[in-house]
Amino acid sequence: RRTPLELVLLQVFFLMFPENAQPQPSSSASGAVPTSSDLGSGTLGETVQSSSEGTATPPDVLGISTVGPTLVASSAPRNRTVERFPVLPICVCDLTPGTCDINCCCDRDCYLLHPRTIFSFCLPGSVRSSSWVCVDNSLIFRSNSPFPSRVFVDSNGIRQFCVHVNNSKLNYFQKLQKVNATNFQALAAEFGDESFASAFQTQSPSAFYRAGDPILTYFPQWSIISLLRQPAGVGAGGLCAEGNPAGFLESKTTTCTRFFKNLASSCTLDSALNAASYYDFTVLKVPRGMTDLQNMEFQVPITLVSQAGPPVLAGNTCQNVVSQVTYEIETNGTFGIQKVSVSFEQTNLTVEPSPSLQQHFIIHFRAFQQSTAASHTGPRSGNPGYIVGKPLLALAGDISYSMTLLQSQGNGTCSVKRHEIQFGVNAMSGCKLRVKTANCSHLQQEIYQTLHGRLRPEHIAIFGNADPAQKGGWTRILHRSCSVLAKNCTSCCFIPVSLEIQVLWAFIGLQSNPQAHVSAARFLYQCQSVKDSQEVPLTTLVNFVDITQKPEPPRGQPRMDWKLPFDFFFPFKVAFSRGIDSQKGSVLPILILCLLLLGVLNLETK
Repeated sequence: RRTPLELVLLQVFFLMFPENAQPQPSSSASGAVPTSSDLGSGTLGETVQSSSEGTATPPDVLGISTVGPTLVASSAPRNRTVERFPVLPICVCDLTPGTCDINCCCDRDCYLLHPRTIFSFCLPGSVRSSSWVCVDNSLIFRSNSPFPSRVFVDSNGIRQFCVHVNNSKLNYFQKLQKVNATNFQALAAEFGDESFASAFQTQSPSAFYRAGDPILTYFPQWSIISLLRQPAGVGAGGLCAEGNPAGFLESKTTTCTRFFKNLASSCTLDSALNAASYYDFTVLKVPRGMTDLQNMEFQVPITLVSQAGPPVLAGNTCQNVVSQVTYEIETNGTFGIQKVSVSFEQTNLTVEPSPSLQQHFIIHFRAFQQSTAASHTGPRSGNPGYIVGKPLLALAGDISYSMTLLQSQGNGTCSVKRHEIQFGVNAMSGCKLRVKTANCSHLQQEIYQTLHGRLRPEHIAIFGNADPAQKGGWTRILHRSCSVLAKNCTSCCFIPVSLEIQVLWAFIGLQSNPQAHVSAARFLYQCQSVKDSQEVPLTTLVNFVDITQKPEPPRGQPRMDWKLPFDFFFPFKVAFSRGIDSQKGSVLPILILCLLLLGVLNLETK
């Protein structure tokens, strides 16, 4: 049997070997780092090598995230606990003021106490995320944490080990209850349910509509319950399919085509051509209204906004044919549909030759009792941070609008229509402007207006939900115009021919939910002198520059906890260094010294 002192000397012997002869513990430890697949659902955790480095910094205070939102969402545990309502203080998916955004579980305009009962899923960032504590993965040796853990890898390849805290139910020392013949009946009564439900069994109607549910209608004159239809085109010809139901909270437009063999008879007999067939019924507020059809509180009559007469056959023309139907439906969360209005557009068709009719069906949902101020506010480009692909917001005076750039027609000349600048998307566009005036100052003014748009943008929104009434949410655009006159040319005109829009942006906020904001923007004009030109080629360039300062991950080095005197290894280091100098790396002297010490200790223990 070896004594503890002998084991200590053996450890000293291996520590004194050269690096090329024995791997260091740090290199072997790094190879033992488990991946996310090895860690499982959280029954095993990780232990930090050093007590001084054991206190990790939560990601909520690390600053800017170096891990993209998609990566973090995919790496997070799927069985994590999600808090119910109330909504988050910052709702990033609430892009339409005064209107319920579908699947945005934190949108206050939805008036939902339990959003998951209405929406099929919750958009990322609309529910409260779990709390994670992270350290650099190189500090981890092995796993024994009592909480769920994951290893995240950011875009730079840096691996961070994160532990899910504040979840006492997943305690490592908790013993799982075993199911056996003795307690099976009690557990089945508590947690069990029917394995299969009959598809033909009668189920009571739902208490409220969910997103995508068909909307129920009622025809009082025939006592028939039906669905609100939104005909859609099918097949290569886009023929109208009448059986397509309208989905609750799904605002969309469909187009289909109708062909007539005998329009003279179909003009007054075909209900699809008659406006009355689109509003001669009531809409049920909630599905449970079908159990009490005599109760008028559950029925919403359709309000006719525009006057529409019935089809009339006059000679070779069928008049007042419905060409477009527009439904405006106001909803109030789980209280269902509160108001329905319909408007029409009509046209005339000739009976001969056999005509065809293209119809448009529009259904738009909006929140009930929306404020007047919200109705005049345009859609947001993020809440609060910008979302990539959403319009870049500009301000001219007190008018907020989407910033645009040049758009060309088919012949290459500048069009009245313009492209919308999307946040985070670099773009370049060009066209040819036909000169209409010979006055140089008027020409310069016309070209400036063509480059930056009808309105000259003065400010740009810092966040995607900037309010035009609050000037603190906007930053001034720096303009560098052409002020140098052409030299040695009396008949030349110095005009701008190119505009470069530079936008500096960065992520700010929590690492778990970073928000993109605009730091600065400037317009750079490039000018040249022209003389008697009929067409001026113009170019616009949009460049987004990411200036995010990403934090460095914690990379502290663990300190050894020595339990021996400070100068204990001094004689061994001296002997080892002399052996290295004299024998070029030979370990024989230190080996002989250790053997002698072991022999002396054996004599003392006998």
